[in-house]
Amino acid sequence: MSADVTKSMHEYWGLFLAEGIVVSILGLAAIIVPPIAGLFATVVFGWLFLISGIVGLVATLGASKAPGFEWSLLSASVAIIAGALLLWNPLQGLVTLTYVLTAFFIVDGIFVIVLAIAHRRELTGKWEWMMVNGVIDLMLAGIIIFGFPGTLVWAFGLLVGIDMLFGGASLIAMALEARKAGPHDGLS
Repeated sequence: MSADVTKSMHEYWGLFLAEGIVVSILGLAAIIVPPIAGLFATVVFGWLFLISGIVGLVATLGASKAPGFEWSLLSASVAIIAGALLLWNPLQGLVTLTYVLTAFFIVDGIFVIVLAIAHRRELTGKWEWMMVNGVIDLMLAGIIIFGFPGTLVWAFGLLVGIDMLFGGASLIAMALEARKAGPHDGLS
């Protein structure tokens, strides 16, 4: 299977490169105008929730005798409501998503630090990177919290942009490596 993946990546490296360039450009745009990027991401999330909720509702109603019907119905309804709320008032949705992101950074940061400390004996030389990851999560949460209310408008869009920029850069690097590798070589 590894040879098939390598061959496929070598054959389609140009598509990966194009995708990486587009994602990087969109990431840079989001970094330059984070409020617009945040609102755009909020609307996209709204549509994703709404569509997935409607599809889930239709599927659930079609399988009304299946186990867990009530929970599936509740899940689909929550997705529809969340999507509708995000679309109805995207600015308030952006604020809510920023609060959720901040809470995620706090919880994830604490858990990653605890995990790093718990595994410091087994992961000699590597646990420090986990610790740094946890500290960075807490620092990001702190930056957002100490900048309230101003950060509510730009933090989500900026972080989406940074993620897209690094994601695009990794796609570009992968594509260039796949281009160099022959169809039967391993990618390094």
